[in-house]
Amino acid sequence: MMYNIAYTQEAFEDLQWFRKHEQSMIIDGIEQQLRYEPTVETRNRKRMSFNEIAEWELRLGNFRVLYNIDEQVRIVEIQRIGEKRRNAFFFKGRKTDV
Repeated sequence: MMYNIAYTQEAFEDLQWFRKHEQSMIIDGIEQQLRYEPTVETRNRKRMSFNEIAEWELRLGNFRVLYNIDEQVRIVEIQRIGEKRRNAFFFKGRKTDV
């Protein structure tokens, strides 16, 4: 079963912050990893501990895609896109607590 992918305004702005080739890599990774089985935990996909941003995290190298899933209408909503350096998340180059 296929899921639709939607981006919040904040996620769209996060994506614009990256270089073009990074944007392509991130979008390709989202399509490959989240289109069909976004709720299946893998090495790169995991449920996050409680936070105010999202329930799930997708790892694409140093990039992180935080997302929620609406099972009823089969939509993956991308909340934020950033980088992870050591144990810290960075959105648009700024360190953020998650």
